[in-house]
Amino acid sequence: MDNNLKITAVEAAPLFGDTPKGGWSDDSNPGDSLHAIVAVHTDGGITGYGSVYTDGRLVQAALKVLERFYLHENALEPQRVSEKMHQNTFWMGRGGTLTHTISGIDIALWDILGKFTGMPVGQLLGGFTRRRAQPYCSLLMEQPAGMRDLLAGYRDRGFRAFKIGWGPFGRVDDVKLDEAIVKAARKGAGDDSKLFVDAGASDANWPQGLKWAMRTAEMLRDYNVGWFEEALRPDAIDDYCDLRRASPVPIAGGEVLTRRQSFLPWLVRGAFDIVQPDCTKVGGISEQRRIAWMADEFGVRYVGHGWNTALGLAADLQLAAALPNVDLVEYIGGSSYVDGITEEPFRLDDEGYLTIPDRPGLGVTLDRDKLARYVPDVAVLFRD
Repeated sequence: MDNNLKITAVEAAPLFGDTPKGGWSDDSNPGDSLHAIVAVHTDGGITGYGSVYTDGRLVQAALKVLERFYLHENALEPQRVSEKMHQNTFWMGRGGTLTHTISGIDIALWDILGKFTGMPVGQLLGGFTRRRAQPYCSLLMEQPAGMRDLLAGYRDRGFRAFKIGWGPFGRVDDVKLDEAIVKAARKGAGDDSKLFVDAGASDANWPQGLKWAMRTAEMLRDYNVGWFEEALRPDAIDDYCDLRRASPVPIAGGEVLTRRQSFLPWLVRGAFDIVQPDCTKVGGISEQRRIAWMADEFGVRYVGHGWNTALGLAADLQLAAALPNVDLVEYIGGSSYVDGITEEPFRLDDEGYLTIPDRPGLGVTLDRDKLARYVPDVAVLFRD
């Protein structure tokens, strides 16, 4: 067997038309590009697919910069090729658009390796430690009445874990409103469901500080909240350390960090109970699993941040298959880019879990016709 598939081209297609709101103060519109699909084509006829949580036009520009480091490389060596791109571009700005774009390429390379070997990525990463994972339905916060109804609706669809975030929470300086939102969410989710709260303090001009976060953590305990996410501005490592020591609920964060080096001081200093890298930004599957392993050495739980596409969710599921103690994946509620671009949509089982695909590669297949609704030039992703 010839164990060499040369990369002949890498293409990126921005997604437009149904971009979900992110909850920011200056929020996106459906026509904005926040996500891109990446296709890695090879001389053996195998194409792999990945996803990037970045404006697709930035990804397209980054591919031109990265081309001399990936073109004609062996697509069956994802970790080596990805690290080559990292090592040769750090001086251009480690952690930004180039790192995000490498993430999509890396995911696609793992998809290729799985398709070539006939194995799912989870098996290539070390083996299936589990066959299913629980998706937590990730929803933006609303006023209390709407919050209860929103979660109740998704509960009726089969979800038994939820995360609410951003919206008015912490942004109007009204502790009664904050608690009313969480109380309504708990009622909508039901007492037997998992509930997590994301303040979204990486929003522009976040107004709250450590004292607010400490008081809020005390309140969240009363509603059996499983973790408090992004409670502080993303660079406030000292405050995170203080909050984690004082909080009665676990503290989560790390979604804005990229590359493994950025996570090390947060782990060493004990800033998180739960670390949340995003494989569509952090450097791909190769980098994500290194961060997850590193976190495990510090006794910190890993739960991937997954505000992305069906391909990002598929990557998170494959990582959940291979890594110990990973039973949750993030699932954006109501996103067409998750629910509406694959041949077979994700389906919950009777207990609210997703079966981890065991087909070769990421285990999902893009639907060209569905994808064409959101990609003006869908042909670049497919080689007929």
